[in-house]
Amino acid sequence: MRIAGAPISWGVCEVPGWGHQMEPGRVLAEMRALGLAATELGPDGFLPGGARERDELLASHALGLVGAFVPIVLHDPAFDPVPVIDRALDGIGGVLVLAAATGLDGYDERPVLDTKAWSTLLANLDAITARAAARGRLVTLHPHVGTVVERRDEVERVLGGCSVPLCLDTGHLLVGGTDPVWLARFAAPRIAHVHLKDVDVGLAQQVLKGDVTYTNAVKDGLYRPLGDGDIDIPGIIRTLEDAGYEGWWVMEQDTVLTDEPAEGAGPYDDVRRSLDFLSRVAR
Repeated sequence: MRIAGAPISWGVCEVPGWGHQMEPGRVLAEMRALGLAATELGPDGFLPGGARERDELLASHALGLVGAFVPIVLHDPAFDPVPVIDRALDGIGGVLVLAAATGLDGYDERPVLDTKAWSTLLANLDAITARAAARGRLVTLHPHVGTVVERRDEVERVLGGCSVPLCLDTGHLLVGGTDPVWLARFAAPRIAHVHLKDVDVGLAQQVLKGDVTYTNAVKDGLYRPLGDGDIDIPGIIRTLEDAGYEGWWVMEQDTVLTDEPAEGAGPYDDVRRSLDFLSRVAR
């Protein structure tokens, strides 16, 4: 298994006011100490903006760059996402993981799209997929809580209405009302990137019903170390591997930190437990 990390597991997030933001030196050092082979980029400003400086920093921790999560508005007919996409393709190696952003800060509210907005979204996804492929690059769409592609009917509309590959995020799918085991079985040929999370189903249902905001649910422990939640992680891995999946498995347990954790505690311990679980699954 090609296992990578993500800064969000250490509480590093693009959302303003998300929580305490750890410095990249410690995050990267802990990733490498845990045996991770690579990382996603993280939010703007976390790693150096220049490709050479960024790659040198990653190399100093013996880490590769697997790709980047890029939230971008794709449904607005008045906004052209291509310049943003081109800059991302020029500056970022690996998989471009798109989220269909709402244009609002955070993930606690979102608009309902009309027919024109949906047509724009699907057309943009097809155009971006083709643009990336022409450059030998891979783009995926990440169904994500608080974006315009969150719920099961929206995921199905994307699958039926355009050709973009998917990033299967086990946690965001479940919180949005899509069974990730079902999606792994139903749409395996479309899945080109995977974020592994485990989830407290009780909290997920509260978010889905609108009883608690997504941000507060994350603070309350929505995401659990792999094996400690309610998702059939081994079943998803087996299904995708049997279907020929050869991409990365990115460890992600989104967390909100209130302060700097002690050495070996907090995110480090949670990711360690998840990796121990994956090791047992692999055996």
